[in-house]
Amino acid sequence: MKTVKMGVIGYGNRGTGLTKDVLLHMKDVEIIAVCDNYADRVEKAADLVEKAGFRRPFGSTNYMDILNMDSLDAVLVSTSWETHVEVAIDALKKGIPVALEVGGAYSVERLWDMVRAQESTGTPLMMMENCCFGKTELLATALVRNGLLGEIVHCHGAYGHYLAEEIASGNEKRHYRLRNYLSRNCENYPTHELGPIAKVLNINRGNQMLSLVSVASKAVGMKDYVNRNADKYPDLVGKEFRQGDMVNTLITCADGSTISLRLDTTLPRSYSREFTVRGTRGLYEQATNSVYLEGEREYWETDQYYRDVLNNAARFEKDYLPDVWGKITPEDIAIGHGGMDGIEFRQFINALKSNSEMPIDVYDAAAWMCVTALSAASIAAGGMPQAIPDFTGGLWTVRKPRDVVEIPIVK
Repeated sequence: MKTVKMGVIGYGNRGTGLTKDVLLHMKDVEIIAVCDNYADRVEKAADLVEKAGFRRPFGSTNYMDILNMDSLDAVLVSTSWETHVEVAIDALKKGIPVALEVGGAYSVERLWDMVRAQESTGTPLMMMENCCFGKTELLATALVRNGLLGEIVHCHGAYGHYLAEEIASGNEKRHYRLRNYLSRNCENYPTHELGPIAKVLNINRGNQMLSLVSVASKAVGMKDYVNRNADKYPDLVGKEFRQGDMVNTLITCADGSTISLRLDTTLPRSYSREFTVRGTRGLYEQATNSVYLEGEREYWETDQYYRDVLNNAARFEKDYLPDVWGKITPEDIAIGHGGMDGIEFRQFINALKSNSEMPIDVYDAAAWMCVTALSAASIAAGGMPQAIPDFTGGLWTVRKPRDVVEIPIVK
């Protein structure tokens, strides 16, 4: 297949952004169908494609109309969190390869249905977790693969993103976060932090997440924000939000390593994913882009050392940074989230065209997304541990490790 004919289902911010900033710039991709629940979004999406110089795509408010098209080579699912899995299952059953946007799952059972649909049809599915393709995440992974950090013991990550305005304006923007924050209490967006960690730890490929414990703080951040902006959000004044302001999740793995995740979206803060890798010989810390290696300094405990190592990870880029970043162009960096989205979609399209294994497959998607449903159960039970299913059916013990891009091994 020379040109991949794609349908895009879901035209909120993410679907629109990916269309405008990524897909319309890929010479071997043609968007032939667009879909959203809202007719005005469908028209705007079709206009966007047409104004970029392409044939006007077919549009519908019913995603099954898209999946019933004979000429479709793949579909991007960028709908609301509630419908990601449902649409993906229907696409897989039709034999249509799926690029599945991120979000947590509401039901472990439906994740099993998605896995079985993929296995029974053999249709490719890739979870589009763009942070797995981030520059710092891939550099840290390369340091791990080359042994610089020793044996990995613990990893930490967070979704630290102050979203009060986006959540509160959910009705106006027709965004799903509002209804979720009003009605649920869980780790609702785990994959930005968990995805890169799972790849570092070879989850589903020689290692496995076994169980989790989640606890949530009180939920007062959104209520306070709404009360301070009552003129903008009068319909939300007096509403109780269920989503805790801080959700902390601890995960234990088969190899004895641990993972900590934090959801932090309703109290004022700057953006951070807090990606951190701890090993027997060193540490990588994304917040400061720093690498601490045993034996390099004798004054680790001093403030001066902390200042000295700020951004020192840059010195490892020449030898360890994968080519997708080492050879990136300014034009590539301008495409979606500083270049991550373009790299990610290129991997999907290349794998699809070559009929090769997806770098983030259905087992990864199910394992990462189930954290949301299980965290809700753990929080509701006062922090009781929840078993994480083995969606590979035991194959994790024999599946070979595989990174999302080729990692340089320095001799």
